[in-house]
Amino acid sequence: MSLTTKPIGNDLIVYLFNEHGHLGAVALAEYSAEENRASTSVITRLGHKDDVVAYSSAQKLCKLLKKPVCAIAGIHLDGITEEEIARITRNCDRLVDRLSSMVREQPSAGGESGD
Repeated sequence: MSLTTKPIGNDLIVYLFNEHGHLGAVALAEYSAEENRASTSVITRLGHKDDVVAYSSAQKLCKLLKKPVCAIAGIHLDGITEEEIARITRNCDRLVDRLSSMVREQPSAGGESGD
C-alpha cells in the first residue's frame, strides 16, 4: 500500500493505491469552521469497493487540517475477500494516521498560531 499527497493551493489531494492502482473512488471533504466538522461526499466506480478508504481518509485529514481534502483510492486485488478488504482498510488507516502524526509534528507554516 502507498500513500502520496499533493498540495493544490491551500487544499490537499491524497492518493491511496497498490501496485495495481487505478481510480476506484474519490472523496471530497470540506471543513466548516462554524460547525467544527467535515462534510464528505464520495463517488465510486461501478463494482469498486474503494469508497470506505477514500471517505475515511478525506474525512480524517480534513478535520485535522481544517481545509478541503480530496482522497483518491485505487486498490485492486483480484478475487478480493472480506478479510483482505479489512486488512487493506486497516493498512490504509495506518498510512493516514502516520501522515496525520507527521502533520501534527510540523511547526505552523503560516501566520496563525495554535494559541
